[in-house]
Amino acid sequence: MARRLLLPVLLALLASPARAEEAPACPSAALQPLALPRLAEALREGREPVVVAFGSSSTQGAYASSPDRAYPARLEAALRRMGIPVRVLNRGRGGEDALEMRARLEADVMAARPTVVIWQLGVNGAIREQSLARFRTLLRQGVTMMQEAGADVVLMDSQRGPWVAAHAVLRDLFDATLAEVAQERGAQLFSRRRMMDEWVAAGTPDAAMIARDGLHHNDRGYACLAEAVANGIRTSISLSR
Repeated sequence: MARRLLLPVLLALLASPARAEEAPACPSAALQPLALPRLAEALREGREPVVVAFGSSSTQGAYASSPDRAYPARLEAALRRMGIPVRVLNRGRGGEDALEMRARLEADVMAARPTVVIWQLGVNGAIREQSLARFRTLLRQGVTMMQEAGADVVLMDSQRGPWVAAHAVLRDLFDATLAEVAQERGAQLFSRRRMMDEWVAAGTPDAAMIARDGLHHNDRGYACLAEAVANGIRTSISLSR
């Protein structure tokens, strides 16, 4: 008899929708508002915006415990939890630099007709001591293509970690180039390095947010990165209404 009574309860639990994931507990950092007029327009018109997360391994989700723990998946969940219905596509590919990403820009980004592109790059170029002039040229080309296709563009700079010590000078130059091109082209800049510096200043050590390789985020780091980006988007959307 007990089994007969228990079976319907188990079936009901299995059939019920999964509870929305709650916001992670993240260290404090200053809000970075992101002005995204095309995203705001799509939402006003009742269209489902497409956000493409474009980048290398920390976009793909290296060292995340599963694909749904990478920052693009967490970003979509965070935005939907905030009442902003978007679809976030993960177009990260580990190990790539600006030249390799530029080569797949049309197929992996433009073909999706994105409303917003969040482009994370620069770390691999700094580590490999690549040409800063070439990086700047490729960055300008890519941002221009995205904007001309009708997308809001957000550039994302480097993360903290032990790797910085050996590459600090180039890391600073690549990050500065991202900021310069963002200003020049009217794109947005989301600064991971500033956010993570503020995490440390608030008492959260790098090891709490960075994986064992000393370079990529861990699950908590990805979740808090996604939450910070989502908060920047939400503020911009609320201001535009």
